[in-house]
Amino acid sequence: MDEHIAAVADVLHDAAETHHIVWKIVDGDDPDWATWYSEWLLTLSKLPDLLGGAPVRSELTWMLVQLDRDMVARPGDRWEGVYAERIVRELST
Repeated sequence: MDEHIAAVADVLHDAAETHHIVWKIVDGDDPDWATWYSEWLLTLSKLPDLLGGAPVRSELTWMLVQLDRDMVARPGDRWEGVYAERIVRELST
């Protein structure tokens, strides 16, 4: 994994840790998790800087949902790396 993708994977890991803390009271149950993640990633993380600009929030939300569905086919992979690779490839400016 190159350094740029690794940096995005680290940001995604931070988002997951934060989401876990925020949603701990309901044991992580958040049916609209992708919206929460995209908002946090775009407004409270360095993701826009890493991508060279902020993607449209709805596009990032859709991509997170699709990546979650795609991970079923890659059960042994670290999700942050898989997500980061595709986010960098498709959303970098």
